[in-house]
Amino acid sequence: MSFIETELRDGIATLTLSRGKVNALNADVVAELMSHLAKLRADPQVRAVVLTGKGRFFSFGFDVPEFLAFSKADMATYLEAFTGLYAELFVYSKPVVAALTGHAVAGGCVLAIACDSRIMASGKAKIALNEISFGSSVLAGIAEMLRFQVGSAVATRVLYSGAMFPAEEARAMGLVDEVEPEERVMDRARSVASDLGSRSPSAFAHVKALLRGPVAEEIRRREKDSIAEFIEIWYSPETWAKLQEIQIR
Repeated sequence: MSFIETELRDGIATLTLSRGKVNALNADVVAELMSHLAKLRADPQVRAVVLTGKGRFFSFGFDVPEFLAFSKADMATYLEAFTGLYAELFVYSKPVVAALTGHAVAGGCVLAIACDSRIMASGKAKIALNEISFGSSVLAGIAEMLRFQVGSAVATRVLYSGAMFPAEEARAMGLVDEVEPEERVMDRARSVASDLGSRSPSAFAHVKALLRGPVAEEIRRREKDSIAEFIEIWYSPETWAKLQEIQIR
């Protein structure tokens, strides 16, 4: 079963998460996204990518109920794949624009901050790295990417609070770049992607590597240890009890 809808129009590839009502992330979604990104990177017709989600969620984040059956080894395998996905997005040689027509929560927010630009719908949609609210932590790569995007002070506020930020507040913080009415988000995301994609591909890729390469190196240096630390917190009695309460509707 495919969980990613694809479209190529005028050199812009759109990848749409389509898994149930909230586009929860699991190993199949991560693997499918990685496969599509590899194909699009090799396709000379593709100048840029738009990443979006179907329905009222860009993505809820991890499929927690599914993961409750995981052993620590299973969870480590999944986290290695997930960190590989956001690391790939973060340094992807082509422009990637996140079109957030719905909520981007936890792992969903992670995918968004790995992109080059984020366009978010005004109104009810919210964005959050809310892991601390249910007793979890984040991975080293998430903290590094967030700090790169918004600076240390705002990153601290986002991660310490676990708050759900509406689009306008997220824009003021630098967590998203633009806010549009929901019906205009996709058109604006494609416009931004088209503009970035109009640059020389080699020049864009080189500039992006210069900007993000040092952060990527720090992520690689710290990620393995952070996965082990994350797992110990995830399976701690206090956090495990809170995870049992999470439902996906």
